[in-house]
Amino acid sequence: MTDRPGFQRAYSPEHKARRAADLMAAARTLAAREGVRGVTLTAIARHAGVHVSAVRRYYASREEILLNLAEEGYDGWSRAVATRLTGRAGLDSVELARTLVATLAERPLFCDLLTHVTLSLEREVAYERVRAFKRAAGEAVGVLTDTVAAASALDRAAARELITGTIALTAPLWQAGHPGDVLTRLYREEPDMAHVGIDFEPALTRLLAALCDGLTGDRSPLETAEREA
Repeated sequence: MTDRPGFQRAYSPEHKARRAADLMAAARTLAAREGVRGVTLTAIARHAGVHVSAVRRYYASREEILLNLAEEGYDGWSRAVATRLTGRAGLDSVELARTLVATLAERPLFCDLLTHVTLSLEREVAYERVRAFKRAAGEAVGVLTDTVAAASALDRAAARELITGTIALTAPLWQAGHPGDVLTRLYREEPDMAHVGIDFEPALTRLLAALCDGLTGDRSPLETAEREA
């Protein structure tokens, strides 16, 4: 593939920043349309109208680009939850769970990325990039934790556990709730197997509400022992 007609290399800092942003936009569009697994450097280059070598001038790998998108996802999710919950207090477990799930469901790309972050993305990038990602994700989790603690009966430690549980449950439930073409056909043609399918939002809401209820109760003997150790 050659660069599109009229293509010019980016030399100034402004042009380079714009080119990097254009490549990220191409990756974002492809991932939203094709799913994370369908994103390749070649596809990004083709969508942006450049040669694949041009992508590598800005990003070392596909995984680095996708990790950037995951970082955006954490920031967007934390901001959305803060917007909805700031100023509220005394939310019950169902209201809290519904807010967390609704803000995730509005971000399908982020939900898809959560599966790949720990599975492959964090393992395939340079030390400094994964360090920066962990710092950004940690800051987002901190915002989520503080927001949830202020809006509910959970203390900060329990709120942090709820957010950790939310992230851990979202990845597999999202994939189960959005099967590929083969599984979709199987469920359609053999309805008796459809019971293994997951309806993402209600399933995650029920589980998070139950987790929240458990976290508002007395600390378990195991947790007490862990704190005393």
